[in-house]
This record gives sequence, structure tokens and C-alpha cells, in this order.
Amino acid sequence: MYQFSYAEIMEEGVAVSKDRERQVLERSIALLKAAMAVEDRYGKEAVEAVYFTRRVWIRFIEDLGNPENQLQDELRANLISIAIWILKEIEKIRKRESRNFQGIIDITTIIKDGIQ
Repeated sequence: MYQFSYAEIMEEGVAVSKDRERQVLERSIALLKAAMAVEDRYGKEAVEAVYFTRRVWIRFIEDLGNPENQLQDELRANLISIAIWILKEIEKIRKRESRNFQGIIDITTIIKDGIQ
């Protein structure tokens, strides 16, 4: 029978969570790139990318705002600020006031690459 320490189990849980976060961000990036690739940047692909990306960043804000979140306060605040910027850009795209998919892709890639 396997025996694991509590610390090992918790570390594995954190690793799995971080992997999921990276996967979700990769999916968001892929959808945003697909939306950029089509001629109609406000078509079906854009709707899917906007909807998914919006849900991801709202969920991140909820998690970062949770008092049980173990990230440092300054990092949490910075990530919330980034999330708010992304949500504003997504809303501009939704309203057809912007086509800044690349800016969102760039920032999301930096965040994804920073998850360790």
C-alpha cells in the first residue's frame, strides 16, 4: 500500500491546479488566435473566444480575491489588475470597439508562462 505524506499530497494538488490553469490559458490563447485568423474578426470565432476568455478571467479574479488564496498580496493585486484590463479589452472587442486580440494573447501568454 502506498503511503504519502500530507505535504506530498498537497504539493501534487498544487501542481495539478497549476497545470489546469496553464491548460485553460492555452485554450484561451488558441481561441483568440483562431478569432484573429478569420477575416470576420467579429464572427463566431470571436464570440467563442470572448465568452471563454471572459469566463476564465472572471474565475481568476474570484480565486485571487479569496482570502484563502496563498499568493502574496502584491502579486494577487497585480494579477487582479491584469485581469480587469483583459476583461475591459474583451468587452471592447465584444462591442466591436476594438480588435486587440493580440494584446490579450500577449499578456495571457506571459501569465501562462509565469505559472510555475
